Amino acid sequence: MSLTDEQRAEIEAQRGTSSPTRRASVPALEAMLYRAIPVLDHGFVRVIDYMGDDGAVVQSARVSYGRGTRRTSEDAGLIRYLMRHRHTTPFEMCEIKYHVKLPIFVARQWIRHRTASVNEYSARYSILDREFYIPAPAHLAAQSVVNRQGRGDVLQGDEAAQVLDLLRDDAARCHHHYVEMLNEGADGAAVDPARQGLARELARMNLTLNTYTQWYWKIDLHNLLHFLSLRLDTHAQHEIRVYAEAMLATVEAWVPATCAAFRDYRLGAVTFSAGMLAVLRRMLTGEQVAQPSSGLSKREWAEMMGALGREG
Repeated sequence: MSLTDEQRAEIEAQRGTSSPTRRASVPALEAMLYRAIPVLDHGFVRVIDYMGDDGAVVQSARVSYGRGTRRTSEDAGLIRYLMRHRHTTPFEMCEIKYHVKLPIFVARQWIRHRTASVNEYSARYSILDREFYIPAPAHLAAQSVVNRQGRGDVLQGDEAAQVLDLLRDDAARCHHHYVEMLNEGADGAAVDPARQGLARELARMNLTLNTYTQWYWKIDLHNLLHFLSLRLDTHAQHEIRVYAEAMLATVEAWVPATCAAFRDYRLGAVTFSAGMLAVLRRMLTGEQVAQPSSGLSKREWAEMMGALGREG
């Protein structure tokens, strides 16, 4: 993660400024404001602003005029009830804004979550830095033979080295050609006065998808938790999962009671279909149920057995 001296100075200036407020503030999250949490090789996540806290969830659920005099344990119990029964509106009363630096291919996957407000760094107006994501060897895997969206065994030896060389060479060559087509120096003047540079909005199409971009991403707490529930799953792609892990740490600091309920009722929970529940009831009576007589497909049966920690 590389920041210029100017950017570091700007961040420290922001961190050194505070304003009195009557709004809810969370000391643990205040301590994290503006600080970049490193992700991957050049990426980061940092919290820019937020609104609300655990108390705001409770307040909106009770539609009260203030924070009230109820004990923290009572508030936590209500939050757990809301999470358990999927009463989502109270969680929408809290919002958070992130500044994220991420590879373009991760951004294209991330943008599928259409419940946030997004403003991305524009390569129509600015020149993208020469920064590319190169996977660590432990994450350089072959295509899975059983899952078209997943990875298989980690590449080894010469094969892994060749892939890494190709990734570095392709990214560097494409960025070099990108800069050459722009024909712009750091001051915006033409490098070669004898020719015109290609428009930035056209030159950018030559960049590889592992080039880093940046955006501001603002979302309410309910939709953030939905994003995290999907992207923290072990089946999620590694490169987006590590961003979700960094964001979960900020949620833990921001709304600890909500985060604890989220861990119990979303991350650590499983859902059974009506058919699966019927099979479980038969099993609890002592009946020996096998997949052919269960009424479940082989995949459903395997998923149920996996959730129960049993072999199919």
